[in-house]
Amino acid sequence: MRTLEEFDAMLDGIREAPTEAGVIVLLVRRPAPSERQVVDEVRLDVDEGVVGDSWRARGNRHRPDGSPDPQAQVTLVNARAAAAYAGDISQWPLAGDQIYADFDLGVEHLPPGTRLAIGDAEIEVSETPHTGCAKFSARFGTDALRFVMTPEGRALRLRGMNARIITGGTVRVGDAITVRSRTTLESA
Repeated sequence: MRTLEEFDAMLDGIREAPTEAGVIVLLVRRPAPSERQVVDEVRLDVDEGVVGDSWRARGNRHRPDGSPDPQAQVTLVNARAAAAYAGDISQWPLAGDQIYADFDLGVEHLPPGTRLAIGDAEIEVSETPHTGCAKFSARFGTDALRFVMTPEGRALRLRGMNARIITGGTVRVGDAITVRSRTTLESA
């Protein structure tokens, strides 16, 4: 596991992620707790989230009724950040995210409300933060959790971001991810 100093040395490479057109590097479904399926394509559905994923069945412990959070139907993470804390791509699915993209996910670049074209689908960046947890720390180390939770780590969304599905469609490894419409931080 890397140290906080090693993570800090990797920030410049993460900051160099594309801002205009990124690419989908890895797709993962989570059919049950602690289960991961690496797939070449996923179907995003407005009601179900990632088809074959447990988002709907799992619900959300932070919601009063335990229902799934529609603002967290799908999670995206910067592939460069995942490589920093998880190392080899075979270990990335342990982070628990569904879409790994070589794309700048920072708050300044993608404020809440920004819409993204991804494969045949459209998603909207959520205000609901995606944060690290005890599982993340156990899998990648306490310094990895500290790294993603620093003020800069949060601003860059190194732990990833939540989104909701606006228009369903198919997303494949190698597909582009681009900004369709952007809000500003002032209007978000």
